[in-house]
Amino acid sequence: MGKTLFDKVWEAHTVRELPNGMTQLLIGTHLIHEVTSPQAFGMLRDLNLKVLYPQRTFATVDHIVPTDEREEPFSDQLADAMIKELRKNCADSGIKFFDIASGKQGIVHIVGPEQGITQPGTTIACGDSHTSTHGAFGAIAFGIGTSQVRDVLATQTMALRKPKVRRIEVDGKLAPGVYAKDVILHIIRKLGVNGGLGYAYEYAGSTFDNFTQEERMTVCNMSIEGGARVGYVNPDQTTFDYLRGRPYAPAQSEYDTAVARWKSFASDPDAKYDDLVKYDASDIAPTVTWGINPGQAIFIDENIPAPGELQEKDRSTAEEAYAHMKLQPGKPIKGTKIDVAFLGSCTNGRLSDLQEVAKYLQGKKVRSGIKAIVVPGSQGVAALAESMGLAEVFRDAGFEWRGAGCSMCLAMNPDKLIGDQLCASSSNRNFKGRQGSPTGRTVLMSPLMVAAAAVTGEISDAREIFGLS
Repeated sequence: MGKTLFDKVWEAHTVRELPNGMTQLLIGTHLIHEVTSPQAFGMLRDLNLKVLYPQRTFATVDHIVPTDEREEPFSDQLADAMIKELRKNCADSGIKFFDIASGKQGIVHIVGPEQGITQPGTTIACGDSHTSTHGAFGAIAFGIGTSQVRDVLATQTMALRKPKVRRIEVDGKLAPGVYAKDVILHIIRKLGVNGGLGYAYEYAGSTFDNFTQEERMTVCNMSIEGGARVGYVNPDQTTFDYLRGRPYAPAQSEYDTAVARWKSFASDPDAKYDDLVKYDASDIAPTVTWGINPGQAIFIDENIPAPGELQEKDRSTAEEAYAHMKLQPGKPIKGTKIDVAFLGSCTNGRLSDLQEVAKYLQGKKVRSGIKAIVVPGSQGVAALAESMGLAEVFRDAGFEWRGAGCSMCLAMNPDKLIGDQLCASSSNRNFKGRQGSPTGRTVLMSPLMVAAAAVTGEISDAREIFGLS
């Protein structure tokens, strides 16, 4: 019987089986940022321990860093203190830090891949929920808590219970105006926000085969929103071409050997899965959320579901969502007025996202009264976008062009909603208070749908606004 990539990587990194049934797993790559690492370093100092393998840990600053103010000291005293603490911890421990002055700073889940740190067949951990992004490369990547960050710093291992594996196949070609973001929102809508509990998700099928590496990252990024601990795509030529020549990727003289090793981790054709679900790409349309979790989603031309259309277990959350979002069940979400348009995040702040929007945004203008911001996912993305003239396209249209960071995705920085503002967002979570205001409202959608909302001032069908057919 063949094995899945998950099984192969798990077995290759197993140190031992623990008496409680958990596995002590070697973590090949550890990524840290300024929010979940200070306490972990403090715990190490309390225990008189040092970072065991500093060369396996990489740091950047993303959550709290202001996107409209890059000079230090920051006016936000907490942000200023946190970046200084991370800088000190990295210097004391010999950890590579992609600081603001490096030109390589950015969201941890964008920096890792673009630097070639993220590689197939590895285990990757980070004190951040959306670490599953790195699974797009055929890695087993997961978010961890602060005490686990401590464990990995001190031992380069951690204890985990092995999940089951569900294969999710999507086959066919997506229609114009339908993107990877729509695919993952559709999957979460169908399987539920708790559907992946106890599972790792393997994404497969012709749709994924034809996705770019960055499109695969978008889907894997939101695996955690469906309850899965891990989401991954088997590595292939798309993966190998993306990594070639990147700073931390194997040298050219060693690259073919590395590729042969990476290929060996791919799931075998006769691998056994604990569950299998299939979707047809042609059935997926531009998708937006209407509620307070990513599973509360509909196609842009659908009406907000009435309580009677939902399973009984989902009705109380739906009632809470109707009240918070100020939306009426049975009514279309299309035409709902917005206040803010946010383009960025570790889900959709990559160069290809900005390129796709800029292609259609030329000659368009942000609707008067709408605050629209673009936040590149990294300084690398920003530099490339600026050299290609993309920043100018966004500015001409009326978007603010910001510095790299998490920004309005989670509002641990000055980028926040005010009052009950409604934000059309390319980010990954629409929880209450996620974007900085307890009464703020978030509607998740693809980057082009964000642009359509910015231009019209309301939730719109990008296919109609930009003439896609």
